Amino acid sequence: MDAFDLFRKLGAGAKFDFKRFGKDAERFKVMQMLSRMFTEGILWTSSADRKSRGLKEGRDRDKTSMKRLQHLHQEKVNRVRTQHRINVHGCDVPDPVCTFSELLSEYDLNPRVLQNLSAAGLTVPTPIQMQAIPLMMHGRELLACAPTGSGKTLAFCLPLLTHLKQPANLGIRALVISPTRELASQTHRELVRLSEGVGFRVHILDKASMAAKKYVPSSNKKSDILISTPNRLVYLLKQDALDLSSVEWLVVDESDKLFEDGRSGFRDQLAAVFQACSSPRVRRALYSATCAPDVEQWCRLNLDNLVSVNIGHRNSAVETVEQELLFVGTENGKLLAVRDIIKKGFLPPMLVFVQSIDRARELFHELVYEGINVDIIHADRTQQQARACKLPTSSVCNVVLSIFVYLILGRTGRAGRTGRAVTFFTEEDKPLLRSIANVIKQAGCPVPGYMVGFKKIHR
Repeated sequence: MDAFDLFRKLGAGAKFDFKRFGKDAERFKVMQMLSRMFTEGILWTSSADRKSRGLKEGRDRDKTSMKRLQHLHQEKVNRVRTQHRINVHGCDVPDPVCTFSELLSEYDLNPRVLQNLSAAGLTVPTPIQMQAIPLMMHGRELLACAPTGSGKTLAFCLPLLTHLKQPANLGIRALVISPTRELASQTHRELVRLSEGVGFRVHILDKASMAAKKYVPSSNKKSDILISTPNRLVYLLKQDALDLSSVEWLVVDESDKLFEDGRSGFRDQLAAVFQACSSPRVRRALYSATCAPDVEQWCRLNLDNLVSVNIGHRNSAVETVEQELLFVGTENGKLLAVRDIIKKGFLPPMLVFVQSIDRARELFHELVYEGINVDIIHADRTQQQARACKLPTSSVCNVVLSIFVYLILGRTGRAGRTGRAVTFFTEEDKPLLRSIANVIKQAGCPVPGYMVGFKKIHR
């Protein structure tokens, strides 16, 4: 350290009285030294400040650019959700996917599964698939509500196959519960079709008595995915014939049906199944066509970090169905209206729903006598007779209703197809028209204004 540096440090903060010691300052050249110190200090400070300001400005620009990109990305996501009427509630929700090929690059979907999708003619995901699939891919627990026929089965089948990756002798790793045998069979066919060539062992429970002989704890290793109704599943659990401790995904399809009160409800059975799926890694997903308050409340209490997905208006009919309300005067006018529709011509197949078994039989005989190819399904027929009625409900184009139930409309316009639904009403049905008209209006179909203005029914 030279004398200059020493003087600068020793004199830091000192004040020199030039008026009193001016001559001495001139003698020792203090002014030149101060001038040098001042100039160098300014230069050094300016350079450091400039560098510091440059770094700060660079960081600020990076933050601004990042925020801008995030904002633009979120705007794009919001547009997609708004366009497809996807409503999401939850934290850290992944972005929706717009093509199945995105699942290949972002979520490691098996290429063979993607080929099976293409072979089935499935190229673009439906709204419920766009949002529910990424959620399950991320291992999120969810409640998904979408109209019947909107593609909910595929929305949980693809994530199950992706999560399991490949067959393994680790026990049952995915369990799907369906409220009816028919729906369980449909899910089984979908999983078998999608997993063709991959080797997954997808099984469906047969009759409980036969399944008890077939299934023993050691045979659980031979299944990767199991589909069943709750009653059969609980029966085997009570017989200690099933081990569900390896289940990693539990899917409850048509969960609103499973939570119904009364004889048709499955609350107790569902509780037993949830308890049997004891793995700490188990994730649960509930799918439903209606947003029942009981189901929502149960999910909020029992699922971890729940995300709820709802497509369109709650409890509305699928929008690919053209709906019509037709006044027929009296009950006898309904038969005349059906004959008129057939006479004018329609694209088969057609479903006709009526109010009672007797009414179904009456209409069946009327149409048979007129030489129309027709069959009948009702509760008094045996299961074998019902199965003999080969009606392709997945491709039904027309539905004629004598009393409106919006879930019935899910039988038409399925898998993206268009369809038509005609609801007959009489003078006696007028008190029901307001709720019917509101659902049809939400689906975008024209409704006379006077129907929406009817008084609401108070139960």
